[in-house]
Amino acid sequence: MWHPIHQAWNALSAIPNIGIWLAIFWVGYVIALGIYIILQKREPAATLSWLFSLALLPYLGFAIYYLFGPQKISRQRLRRPRSHQVYPDAADTNGNAQDALLHVLAKAVTGFRAVTARDVRMLVDGSATYAALIDDIRKARSHIHLEYYIYQSDRSGTALRDALLERARAGVKVRLLMDAVGSSRTPTHFFHDLVEAGGEISWFHPIRFRRVWKFWKRPPLNLRTHRKIVVIDSRIGYTGGINITDEENDALRTDAYRDLHLRLTGDVVLELQQVFVEDWIYATGQHDFISEIARDLPPLEPGPICAQVLSSGPDSNWEAIHRLHVSAIHAARQRAWLVTPYFVPGEAALMALSSAALSGLDVRLMVPKMSDSRWVTLAARSYYDRLLDAGVKIYEYGPRMLHTKALLKDDDVAIIGSANFDNRSFRLNFEVSVLFEDAGVAAELARQIEGEFAHAPRVRAPRPQAFLTERLPEALARLFSPLL
Repeated sequence: MWHPIHQAWNALSAIPNIGIWLAIFWVGYVIALGIYIILQKREPAATLSWLFSLALLPYLGFAIYYLFGPQKISRQRLRRPRSHQVYPDAADTNGNAQDALLHVLAKAVTGFRAVTARDVRMLVDGSATYAALIDDIRKARSHIHLEYYIYQSDRSGTALRDALLERARAGVKVRLLMDAVGSSRTPTHFFHDLVEAGGEISWFHPIRFRRVWKFWKRPPLNLRTHRKIVVIDSRIGYTGGINITDEENDALRTDAYRDLHLRLTGDVVLELQQVFVEDWIYATGQHDFISEIARDLPPLEPGPICAQVLSSGPDSNWEAIHRLHVSAIHAARQRAWLVTPYFVPGEAALMALSSAALSGLDVRLMVPKMSDSRWVTLAARSYYDRLLDAGVKIYEYGPRMLHTKALLKDDDVAIIGSANFDNRSFRLNFEVSVLFEDAGVAAELARQIEGEFAHAPRVRAPRPQAFLTERLPEALARLFSPLL
């Protein structure tokens, strides 16, 4: 087995000055890739992390960067100009003067204006979410659009599929878009009967490794749709943090994720529909279904709740959801409460949180005591000391894996959606959240977060830490946090 390798090594060793030539080639490799990475104009910390990794892992580092390194995709042509030919423009909603700039900023970086919702219902955990969702699906008359990062072919996934199948057989148009990596364990034949009944399924960024050898067609392994969207008859919308999997079904598992989802009605559902339509066109190339949807659009019905859809992804340089989170924290006057399963902040977000706390605001951060990624948990804890010194109150939720993604500003603004507070969600994933300016929604979110404090012991300073088992691993995880 090793004979050909020994022969190759002996042949290389016979080349005069082979060590010098390998060193020269390695230096040239580092310089060439370094220039390429620097020209991407990413944050200095992320750029230096990639350069450091490439230098320490010759040639293997190139393969890692090629498959997982930062990259952008071009799909701007699918955004606002085309969609507004189909969907009627709802009037801009005038909120409080204090938060007017948030709405202006959100519209500038996403194209979505502040509209209204007639009803906002917060759904806690998977069982309540799945029950409400399936009940609404059974009443669908025109179409059902779904987009998920994770859709598993387990009991939860089967129950939803069967509900979709029944509606498809009744003539309702079903379109299901799943992320090819997040839902990779679900076989296509699981949806055979649904497709036979007229339903359509598609995969977001399927990985075709035959393209790996074409440098200009890098496989988008790292660019995923992390969105969770359901739109029923353009009248009812669902979004938030809950995927379709038994891991999030508390009726089936005592260790199911603790999570938060939204059920929406009103004009904001049309904006959520627009996000799905853009993703479906991008994934499938289909356009003809738009006229079908347009014929069934409900009339605009302004509601009492100001709501604005926030979408972000690697098809934009604006990092919309990241920017809105940081801006909302800066705009806070009494409090800023953040709940996230993955906390790996950039310098701007870290500065916003610490500055708000230093200014005397009630700043709280709730994260899981142990997330499903040990590496991310260590990276998150590496930021604790700086935040604690500034006066930020940190809580670690313990009973289950906390998966809620929410920000509460003062008593009037709430942001809830699919985006974690980390580099992956802010820069690499396609995400969607909803910004609410409404005292009732904010109060409901505050009650939800307050209820979690009983299960989330507060982290106190100074933190007792052993060097080899805690301090050093946290420091190492933080070193590579820009790559997470």
